[in-house]
Amino acid sequence: MSLTRRRFLEESMIAAGIAASAGANALPVIADEKPATPNDTIRHAVIGSRIRGRVHAREFAKLNGVEVAYVCDPDSELVNELADAVKEQTGRRPKAVEDLRRIFDDKSIDTVSIAAPNHWHALAAIWGMQSGKDVYVEKPVSHNVAEGRRIVQVARKTNKICQAGTQNRSRGDLAAAAKFIREGKLGEITFARSIIYGRRSSIGAPGKYPHPENVDFNLWLGPGTQETITRKNFHYDWHWFWDTGSGELGNNNIHMIDICRWLMGLEGCGDSVLSLGTRTYGDAGETPNTQIVMHTFGPTTIVQEVRGLESDPFSEKFRAGHVVHGTEGFIAEGSLFDPDGNLVETFEGPGQNHFQNFIDAVRSRRREDLNAEIAEGHASSAMCHVGNISYRLGDPAAPDEVKARLSALNLHEDVASTFDRTLAHLQDHKVDLQATPLHIGPLLAIDSNAESFVNNDAANSLLSRQYREPFVVPSEAEI
Repeated sequence: MSLTRRRFLEESMIAAGIAASAGANALPVIADEKPATPNDTIRHAVIGSRIRGRVHAREFAKLNGVEVAYVCDPDSELVNELADAVKEQTGRRPKAVEDLRRIFDDKSIDTVSIAAPNHWHALAAIWGMQSGKDVYVEKPVSHNVAEGRRIVQVARKTNKICQAGTQNRSRGDLAAAAKFIREGKLGEITFARSIIYGRRSSIGAPGKYPHPENVDFNLWLGPGTQETITRKNFHYDWHWFWDTGSGELGNNNIHMIDICRWLMGLEGCGDSVLSLGTRTYGDAGETPNTQIVMHTFGPTTIVQEVRGLESDPFSEKFRAGHVVHGTEGFIAEGSLFDPDGNLVETFEGPGQNHFQNFIDAVRSRRREDLNAEIAEGHASSAMCHVGNISYRLGDPAAPDEVKARLSALNLHEDVASTFDRTLAHLQDHKVDLQATPLHIGPLLAIDSNAESFVNNDAANSLLSRQYREPFVVPSEAEI
């Protein structure tokens, strides 16, 4: 199939798939449940009080037999605002604390959900399970590959329930699509694509900025090491620094790569990875805002694509998503298409509320009841991390040199075509690729079982990080 034909079919299928699955399948459903008695009450704590933390508090407070007993954030204003919001919703004000260790010391707390910045996810999850609590942890579940594996190991040792916040795994239409593929009905899986197009603005010039007076910066920084704040906006823009975030790849595209792994039944983080891209703003941020990542799993290739500049949608009605290609057709956004791009069927199935699924597993004590068990969240997070490692090891190159390198590597043809589209996108924005040059990373071979790179010390050094005492993720020997 020609690349032009493939591109046309992808655009058409995504648009049709979105329209076809816009009904009940797109929304999680809370199953009817017998009202809980007081003895069944699960006392829950929410760590992190901004965007996702507010969602956690609101949604857990809705569930039968769950009491939001704590909210936590090193920002005293945010945590008290959230405590007030929970009181308005439930009539009961949770304790508002700045130090998450107070929650772990409280034996009356049964479960914890973590919506803090990324660099806190692993340590908070580990401390939570070690203190006897079951844990729900937002995506990406880790700051780096090694600490993601530590979360899984602690979950196994403590026999605690640990759910990843990759909530698409509770979608019924995608579960039906995954079953369809497992039954071999899509044929041989050859290629998949994940797409995130979302406008992001510059975060401003680098400088030295004070932290807000209402923030305990020592607690906020925790396992991080970058003690000088070089960005204007303290909250949220930590996403664009390697010390605390993982760029758009780990912020949003992890949802799409997780769906690809799930549908395709892929284990681990692949056997090779290559990334290229650039940050076009010339601002304080470090992570790329335009990025392509190529992963291989044997004969199968997955391409992740991220754009942060204003962009035409990938399709007419769609800016983000996934397409899985098989020899018998395609699956895009919960719908099946034949090889010519004609809609065959839209998958259906009972969805679940992802938070309810966690609570159900807490009550059953069966980790197999989880829709997004921590090992799956770790593998998908690791795919984002290894992609960023290739990028970070890259060097600047002119577009023609990038094309030559890609051609010499004999990669899947869609890698080169994706780069051509990305280059045209940057040229449309008149991006100066001398001032903000493209970087192309090495093609890194991966030993997926060992979760390490083959014969590459520089890449392996980025699988973990340095920590600040006492905020240290334990080594495997210390677990």
